[in-house]
Amino acid sequence: MINVIVELSKYIILTLMIVYTFHCFYAVRQPDNDERNELLQRQLTLIFSMDFMAFLVIYLKTFDFKVVQFYVEMLGFFAIIQILYRIFYKKASLLLLNNMCMLLSIGFIMLCRLDIATANKQLLIASAANIIALVIPVMIRKMRFLRKLTWIYAAIGIILLAAVFVLARTSYGAKLSLLGVQPSEAIKITFVFFLASFLSRDISFRAVIQVSVVAALHVGILVLSRDLGSAVIFFAAYLVMVFVATRNAGYLALGIAGGSAASVVAYHLFGHVRQRVSAWKDPMAVYQNEGYQIVQSLFAIGTGGWFGMGLCQGSPESIPVVKNDFIFSAICEELGGIFAICLILVCMSFFLMIVNIALRIINPFYKLIALGLGTEYAFQVFLTIGGASKFIPMTGVTLPLVSYGGSSVLSTIIMLAIIQGLYILREDEDEEFEKRRKEAVQRIRAREEAGRTGQI
Repeated sequence: MINVIVELSKYIILTLMIVYTFHCFYAVRQPDNDERNELLQRQLTLIFSMDFMAFLVIYLKTFDFKVVQFYVEMLGFFAIIQILYRIFYKKASLLLLNNMCMLLSIGFIMLCRLDIATANKQLLIASAANIIALVIPVMIRKMRFLRKLTWIYAAIGIILLAAVFVLARTSYGAKLSLLGVQPSEAIKITFVFFLASFLSRDISFRAVIQVSVVAALHVGILVLSRDLGSAVIFFAAYLVMVFVATRNAGYLALGIAGGSAASVVAYHLFGHVRQRVSAWKDPMAVYQNEGYQIVQSLFAIGTGGWFGMGLCQGSPESIPVVKNDFIFSAICEELGGIFAICLILVCMSFFLMIVNIALRIINPFYKLIALGLGTEYAFQVFLTIGGASKFIPMTGVTLPLVSYGGSSVLSTIIMLAIIQGLYILREDEDEEFEKRRKEAVQRIRAREEAGRTGQI
């Protein structure tokens, strides 16, 4: 009976995920507010249904009461977050909130299946992060001086990255953490704020040179620390923000050319870069060494097929660092390739929502912040999935909200809270514009009425 439930569960979970993914894109295009709200409520039902099915399977395969306890705590966490946002931020994007809950759900399911203790840590971190995040939209609306802290953002980023480079121990071939915290995750935010603050005031050639020097210092320290994934993310955000701010395609072309040249130089100068490339080109040739991770990842993806083996039916434990860098491979093995494609589409809808918010914001400072954070999110997803599937060389970054990682989860939730604050600002701008439009219409009608009265 248990085997029947496990076998049926993977098709039920897949169906729920497909329907949820469809709702992500359909809700954005839905012009009617009542219909959109109904779709958003259906999304919550789909999330809770998927969680119930997944944790039922995990419990039936383990008979560990800790799974039930974790499931109840997780449901309470999601319920509290949904309620608090509806109470304090009536203008918040519920679709953005639902997507966050869905990605966290997938992460909780896989982490609970792999290691219940790790899942509990992730839930605790996510809970603390959301408590902090609840005050951020208010800060974005009220703290107008954030635009003036340009060089403070730059100083914080360079000092913390330099501290990691000097003081941190090497872990998995890179210097990432200091006292158990990865400063690069928080610096992703300060880096974007620095660029937005500078470029929203000055887009002259001299200004571009100045921000390029600061960006080069960030990226250079990350490369020296062997944190290649973060280096690529920082560089991508820099390119996009400079291009959007200046609208000069020449800067974009020059940046791409310079980045390509720097990659070639880094390949010849740094041994760890050559190792990553060789593992990408022919992982089987270096299977016993740097190619082992990617080979195990590809085996897992291939084993899962389109529909997956089912929760607790695969062997994701054989993949090194599966809870962090290679959780996408575990998802493919047990939940299937179609589920993984839906996951990618949900992440894509996340990014498109952020871009849409950015395009509708009038203030250039906030517009650039939204685009920068959206670019960082998109590139992190691309690097994680691309590395796990051998599309690109491995870079050692986590899948946002899905992979285990305290610093990553904390920074991502804060980034999303900032986006929520910007979304609320955009709604405020729309309300102000509509108010002024109505006032203008009323004045015109009053003048017309006065003119007709005068003629009589």
